[in-house]
Order: sequence, then structure tokens, then C-alpha cells
Amino acid sequence: MDDERALTPVGRELARLPLDPRVGRMLLGARSEGCLEQMLVIAAALSVQDPRERPLEKQAAADQRHAKFADERSDFLAFLKLWQVQDQPGLRRFRRENFLSVARLREWKDVHRQLRETVGELDWKPSSADPGKPEGFRALHRALLAGLLGNVGMKKDEDSAYTGA
Repeated sequence: MDDERALTPVGRELARLPLDPRVGRMLLGARSEGCLEQMLVIAAALSVQDPRERPLEKQAAADQRHAKFADERSDFLAFLKLWQVQDQPGLRRFRRENFLSVARLREWKDVHRQLRETVGELDWKPSSADPGKPEGFRALHRALLAGLLGNVGMKKDEDSAYTGA
């Protein structure tokens, strides 16, 4: 095979994951950063349609209910908060009251299960970081950044405008 077309070691690992390469790269970053458990939840969420619904006639109510899952530090932490509460007792009522799609939550759980099985088959060691603590927060976001390089921007001091990095 032509050396220019050969996969890098990272490329070979990404090829083994059933994901968009950007999301797969986040998982590789999470393995290195020690936050694989949290990233499996986020990667599964990014791989399915958002389970939060906003019916046209009830957008304000939906926004209010969804706000309890928000985190002012990171939109990604909202997925972790939602993941933690979605299996509580009275789930049907909880989903309805919080404008959450049953089908999309089920799909999210299915994708998460498949990803856990895949990384288990690859002998990746489970690791967990507490995103509520500064180091866990930084580790999780460094892992996210590995797959989001195209979304990085720089703020210009002179006019406070953002440009692509």
C-alpha cells in the first residue's frame, strides 16, 4: 500500500469504532484523559437526535423544564445531568413533564450500550472523572476538544471578533 494512504495508529483505532470519526476521536481522548464513562454518555448523545423536545405551542414551558439540566459551564454537561435522572421512578410522567422523547431516550440508551460493548471488546479500561471537580471538568473538555478541532475559535483582542483557529 502507498505510504501516503496508510492509516495512522489513531486512524486504525478510529476505524474500529462505529461512530463519526470526530465523536470517535473524543472517545480516544477520553480514554487518555481518564473520563471514558462520561464520554460514552456524551458520544451516544451526539450520535442520536436530541431527546429534548420543544413543541411549538409549549416552547417556553419546555425551555423552563430543560433549564434544570443545563450547566452554565458547558452544554455537554447537560447530557450527563439528563442521563443521571432519566431512569428515576415514575419515568413516563417524568418524560412527559420534562418534554423528553421516549423514543430518542431509548435510542440514546441503545447507542450507549453498543458503545460500552465495543470499547469492552477493544479492552479499553473503564475510567471516570468527576466533571463537578476542576480536574475532571478539564479532562472531559480536553477529550471533547480532540474531536471538535474544527469548532475552535480565537478571539481577536482588537475588535473582540472570533475567527476560526
